[in-house]
Amino acid sequence: MSPPPIGHAPDAAANAGWAGWAASARESLAEGQAALAVRFDAGGDIDRLLASRIMAVDRQVLTAWRMCVPEGAGLSLFAVGGYGRGELFPHSDIDLLVMAEPEVQAAHEDALSRFFTSLWDAGLPVGHAVRSIAQCSEAAAADVTVMTSLIESRPLDADDDARQALEAAVAPGRVWSAREFFEAKRNELRERHARHGDTSDNLEPNLKEGPGGLRDVQTLHWMALRIIGTSDLESLVSAGQLGADEAESLDRERINLSRLRYGLHLVAGKREERLRFDYQKRLAERLGYVDTDGSLAVEQMMQGFYRSASLVQRIGERLMQRFEEQIEGEPIPQPIDALFELRRGYLAARDAGWPRQPAEVFDLFATWAARGDVRGLHSQTARALAEALPELPDFVAATPALHVRFLQLLRGPEPVKTLTRMARLGVLGRWIPAFARVSGRMQFDLFHVYTVDQHTLAVLKNLSIFASGEHDERFTLAREVWPRLRKPELLLLAGLFHDIGKGRGGDHSELGADDARVFCGAIGLSAIDAALVEWLVRKHLLMSTTAQKQDITDPEIIHRFATEVGDRERLDHLYLLTCADIAGTSPKLWNAWKDRLLADLYTATRLALRRGLEHPLAAAERAVETREAAHAMLAAFGTGDREIESLFSRMPEAAFRRGRPDQLAWQAGALRGVATGDTRVRARPVAAHAGAMEVFVHSPDRDGLFAAIVATLDRIGLAIQQARVLDGPEGTIFDSFEVIPSDPRHIPAAEEIEQRLEAALAGNLDEIKPPRRAQPRHLRHFRIVPQVAFDDTAGGRTQASLVCTDRPGLLADVTRVLRHQGLRVHDARIATFGERAEDLFQVTAVDADGHDQPLDEPHQQALKEALLACLEGDA
Repeated sequence: MSPPPIGHAPDAAANAGWAGWAASARESLAEGQAALAVRFDAGGDIDRLLASRIMAVDRQVLTAWRMCVPEGAGLSLFAVGGYGRGELFPHSDIDLLVMAEPEVQAAHEDALSRFFTSLWDAGLPVGHAVRSIAQCSEAAAADVTVMTSLIESRPLDADDDARQALEAAVAPGRVWSAREFFEAKRNELRERHARHGDTSDNLEPNLKEGPGGLRDVQTLHWMALRIIGTSDLESLVSAGQLGADEAESLDRERINLSRLRYGLHLVAGKREERLRFDYQKRLAERLGYVDTDGSLAVEQMMQGFYRSASLVQRIGERLMQRFEEQIEGEPIPQPIDALFELRRGYLAARDAGWPRQPAEVFDLFATWAARGDVRGLHSQTARALAEALPELPDFVAATPALHVRFLQLLRGPEPVKTLTRMARLGVLGRWIPAFARVSGRMQFDLFHVYTVDQHTLAVLKNLSIFASGEHDERFTLAREVWPRLRKPELLLLAGLFHDIGKGRGGDHSELGADDARVFCGAIGLSAIDAALVEWLVRKHLLMSTTAQKQDITDPEIIHRFATEVGDRERLDHLYLLTCADIAGTSPKLWNAWKDRLLADLYTATRLALRRGLEHPLAAAERAVETREAAHAMLAAFGTGDREIESLFSRMPEAAFRRGRPDQLAWQAGALRGVATGDTRVRARPVAAHAGAMEVFVHSPDRDGLFAAIVATLDRIGLAIQQARVLDGPEGTIFDSFEVIPSDPRHIPAAEEIEQRLEAALAGNLDEIKPPRRAQPRHLRHFRIVPQVAFDDTAGGRTQASLVCTDRPGLLADVTRVLRHQGLRVHDARIATFGERAEDLFQVTAVDADGHDQPLDEPHQQALKEALLACLEGDA
């Protein structure tokens, strides 16, 4: 069907013509998009693909314009924004400006309406504005975003007079001077970065808006247009604003990011800027990445993105500094010493030929660390440093003098800030090549939310918090332990190397320990010091796995752990490294119970080492010590000896072997006034940890009681971290639960927990069922094949272990299965590592006489099948 005549009145025939054109245009654009996708998959040049998309859209936009707007109407059409810039991705918006005086706008209002409607009908996502020249100035002056859109306008159907009029309307002498525009866009960039956590190293980064993303490249382009008058990279090199190497790097990373964004639009089938888990694997496959022994395809793709984003940020910081100097004028240098000076607060080398030897690079970081008034590194010095990196030797090839300089940095002021700066500027990767290999390296899971290098820096930052001596309520003992360290720099080295072996296809702890040994030997550490660093790297997971997966109230477990640790120095270092490591893995991973577990394990191990490994503490001795300590606590609050012993007689003996004195004194107090057949629930907050609670339940035992408690806690909004299930005298249960809020925004009060649990347990337990919740989106991409295993060495009980994908309500569902199998739960340890749940339960079956028995083979098989059936819905 042919289009209606130009400017034709909107009768039925015309409407039919426009509809036919829109359908034809939609089909043409879709065919063109498909052809471009084929070219993209074949590795076609991204800039040519973007230009081809622009040309295809231009054709349809101009056709619609000429169909709807009569020639000589006095209307001018411009492409603005990304469309004006000539950068149009598969599902990007089409931003248009129609410029005309108000009376002309009014005269052609219907024509413009038909024009925009036709474009939408053709499948083009159009954003538009209709303004006069004066209105363009007013809108630009009021909103820097409008201003930004207009400075990269491209005439589609406009004469030179209209083009010049628009340029004049937004000229620096009229709106947004170069200084004002620069400051506004720089603030905009900082605020945007802050919204994304000031890091590009997110699990699901935003390719466009995130730090180091394409918006950063565009911001530099806009600043250059306003300040220099051009954004062409060659022109910026000629103007002295960019080095040739910087221009080449910036353009290369823009191309890499553009290719990622183009592919993301294709994979998502819509405008999508966030590299979500839903698309990462498919995009990596589409871009040609393949899995290797040491690295998944998706991890390789993401490492490429993180490195591109890091380089864009690095060059962007330099260029913005140069723009600032272009506006402010050359600063007056303030000499520091023979090598360095301050220029407007930025640290700069005084010698244009700096660095003339590698030692001067370490001198730079030493000077930086010694002064608290440095805003950052001057752009010229940063560029000189980048150019000198290929000549900087690694630690193997370095001279002994350089080794000494590096150790001085570790022992000097602000060593963690120094290491962070060295990492960000590429020096640490040159000095330690293994660190360069893990820079930007992500792990495709939910446990590690940072790249390996950023995680390492986060661990070091946590160590610096311990070193500061400042109170941090997250860590109970760290501030006390740090001063005991003989040489703190050894712990920093262990933190630096603990994950450096990742991505090589072997045990990263072993590989990292080997690297640490070589490094420590090369830089001249003593054999004793080198051995400590190597051991810490090799065993950096020992304390966390012991605390989270074993019963650290068992004296045998403590003795075994203490034997492996060997001495107090190793224990002090390992405790601090473990706290820093867990807290640096994910902001959500560290909580009150991990703090308490590690503190308890540290304290118990320290006592075992003090007692001597040749004198292990027996369970009976521990029970006596704990009982006496709890007795003293109750007596201190005025409770008489007779009442204390009466309360203790109602508690299981196992509680004294496995509990803490303060916990037992609290539980004993809760039993006051409680008859044997009564239910008593008590909850108390864990000091200094918002939302963390300890819940105690004393009740007559009934089938399904444990499952009912778990389901009720789940309904209240509490996630169980650990459960201790003990049988009390006269058919009672004596259960303890360590819980944290499932949603930190909603923290139930202790009174609410007590009332709701008591009310639930007073009713029919069969009616208490776990709530049904949808699986979170991100968990769908991290399916773990469920594993169920059994161990019969738990002293008359069977230990059932479950590894599977975590999800809301998992524990409640599992305990319901245990109930339906007729099993009794005697202990439970709940551990979650990102998307991975690792839960342990000590269970027994009940024989005909009501006695507990370990599970025989048929019972184990039946339980395994029931658990796997319960988890099938997680697939």
